[in-house]
Amino acid sequence: MLDRKGHDARLLASASRAQRRDRTSWQTSPTEDPALAGGILDINLKALTDNWRHIRDMQSTARVAAVVKANAYGLGLLPVADALWAEGCRSFFVALPQEGEDLKAHLPQAEVYVLSGLPRGEAGHFHEHDLIPVLNSWEEIEEWAAYNARHELRLPAAVHVDTGMNRLGLDADEARRLAGHEGLLRNFRLSLLMSHLACADMPGHEMNRRQKALFDEIRALFPSVPTSLANSAAALAWPDWDHELARPGIALYGGNPFSDRPNPMRPVVTLYATVLQVREVKRGESVGYGATWKAKEDSRIAILGLGYADGLFRCIADARSGPAHVYVAGQFAPYVGRISMDLAAVDVSAIPPQSLERGMRAEIMGPHVGVDELAHWAGTISYEILTSLGPRFTRLYTAS
Repeated sequence: MLDRKGHDARLLASASRAQRRDRTSWQTSPTEDPALAGGILDINLKALTDNWRHIRDMQSTARVAAVVKANAYGLGLLPVADALWAEGCRSFFVALPQEGEDLKAHLPQAEVYVLSGLPRGEAGHFHEHDLIPVLNSWEEIEEWAAYNARHELRLPAAVHVDTGMNRLGLDADEARRLAGHEGLLRNFRLSLLMSHLACADMPGHEMNRRQKALFDEIRALFPSVPTSLANSAAALAWPDWDHELARPGIALYGGNPFSDRPNPMRPVVTLYATVLQVREVKRGESVGYGATWKAKEDSRIAILGLGYADGLFRCIADARSGPAHVYVAGQFAPYVGRISMDLAAVDVSAIPPQSLERGMRAEIMGPHVGVDELAHWAGTISYEILTSLGPRFTRLYTAS
């Protein structure tokens, strides 16, 4: 009989009906029984709301919104938004109009900003669905103002000013021009003036000072308009900024918003994969495509039911900064061979045979293998790891 005490019980056991009784009503899965899924994505909504509340409580003046674009960074737009709404979050940012429509249909009272701006000819669509466009160009501003004037409306919109990122947004001269253009501004309600920091993850970077100085210069031209500059890192690094709205993203989901200091946030996501088989591999034999890994001695290999189709990056097994590993049966086990579409292999030679069996679950990401650690092995960032999580996982939402 396997020892199932403490935390290892959750790692070793398949998710059962008994385990699901304390979960929230949210569960999204290609199968009703998580035991039949290739992997389980356990999303701790209490940790998520704790992260939001931590940022909120730090702010001296700003309200705190939530960035929930890309399906809430891969974790599920509606359950994430539900949890944040219950905690008191009232403003949300999405990237695309469709995301905004889904969110407004679910939370009609939410204030929803669409970061990608106003698509040509779609002002009426935004009006119909009560979405707030983030206007990123002079053309978008003119189109939104004209729609409002034509229909005798004064709908809200944000204006994005580029202060150095050189992506979307008005340049400084256009922003100054807008400040003096009463004809445009009287036709809609400018509900937010915003910009975005390029280097907030490195609080000491000179770019942050330059961008804030330029933004403060421009905001002075719009004295009655609420402003927003702080993303996750800025909201944590400079909570005394006198802007009206902070808009954290990655920090809510447990990723480290900083590149030069420890992560201050609670982990939110735990990803498990099923052990499909444990097999013996003789010295000199290879594992996986391309025979890239050969056993230096007789070994035991566990095959996990998860691969790059699920968002486990193929390059992780070849991580130069590794060895990349999973956590199973109370120990770390390194990846061996290439990760394939549906399968990955790990070396479990150091784990006692009686402690490991088919059907157990290995932690791919969670309390022992952080999302930023996984991202480091893949040569990327936690944002990409989370937003790459595939649809084949059973997503379970815990409330504690």
